[in-house]
Amino acid sequence: MDLTEVVAGELGHARDRTLGLLEPFDDADLLRQVSPLMSPLVWDLAHIAHYEELWLLRAIADATPTDARYDDLYDAFRHPRRERSELDILGPTEARAFAADVRSRVLDHLATVTFDGDRLQRDAFVYGMVIQHEHQHDETLLATIELMEREYEHPEVGLPGGSCASGQQVAPDAHSAGGGNGFVAVAGGTVTIGTDGEPWAYDNERPAHTVELAPFRVGARPVTNAEYAQFVADGGYDDERVWSPAGWAWRMEAGLAHPQGWRREGDGSWSRVRFGHRDALTPDEPAEHVCWYEAEAFAGWAGARLPTEAEWEAAARSGALGHTGRVWEWTASDFLPYPGFESFPYREYSEVFFGDEYKVLRGGSWATHPLARRATFRNWDFPIRRQIFSGVRLAADDH
Repeated sequence: MDLTEVVAGELGHARDRTLGLLEPFDDADLLRQVSPLMSPLVWDLAHIAHYEELWLLRAIADATPTDARYDDLYDAFRHPRRERSELDILGPTEARAFAADVRSRVLDHLATVTFDGDRLQRDAFVYGMVIQHEHQHDETLLATIELMEREYEHPEVGLPGGSCASGQQVAPDAHSAGGGNGFVAVAGGTVTIGTDGEPWAYDNERPAHTVELAPFRVGARPVTNAEYAQFVADGGYDDERVWSPAGWAWRMEAGLAHPQGWRREGDGSWSRVRFGHRDALTPDEPAEHVCWYEAEAFAGWAGARLPTEAEWEAAARSGALGHTGRVWEWTASDFLPYPGFESFPYREYSEVFFGDEYKVLRGGSWATHPLARRATFRNWDFPIRRQIFSGVRLAADDH
């Protein structure tokens, strides 16, 4: 199978996934603003199509826009999510037709493409970028759907993360965390971070470069619900000592005392509302829907810390990390460019987000497509975000 066939197949898989996720919803649900944190589902569908037209037809094939208004309506930077339901966006029928028309024209053009020379380097990446973009929005769709708190049945959400029990528990003191209770030693030294050779890697994953790491320990698997429930029971949300000043200010303002979706039952046990289903909290599944401040506080309570993203990637490359891909794992690192970073193919994918406002997540979640679940992939978000499928993996200095 040549690269053209691979690209066509991956475009098809992404679109089947998108439409399948949305299929159970009527027009009212597709148009509804579920949360000010999220766009209406139909906005995401039309945005996916507009992005594809922008890059695979207008940038590569020099095509004209379907409608010039879409450059405003579906530009993620021009209108905050909380305002998108008030825009004159396409309805569900029109959005599906727009997406189908764009895809038909993309496939027609793709049939004429030969990936060679400079085109192999540039255009092949752009096709990969568009495919990954759709899968990333599919994960956003799933986050929006979960916030609906209505019963939602779909094969993709049948396994909320799988068992990650290791037979060991995280003890809330620094000696236990550093001493190996559920931790794996990583030698450190000179390690390579990032990539030059992954053809579909984003600009923020490049270039490959070396960093010096001191020896450290990293959790063999993400923190489980049972461990996180111990933190809650121990008064972790009321103990200012384990929170950073910014985290404690957020916790007091938000008034939250447990992860998103958790509910206390009459007998004192915890349940979790997940895609409209209220079930007993599964002890050995990864704790999910915690923000960076919560992850940092849990680490402080456990006598540990969050890994830096360089530590996380070094541990992943060495095979030290078990049970990745269940939840996104917060790191201690701000989202910053690598040495020698160059924006490609546009500044707005990465460069405009660099700084200390965003924290890096690694590893991918159960909702992340395998195309974006690689050791070098960098996700980022505000430290207060909980609607994403995020959890915690601990680290500690080696002693």
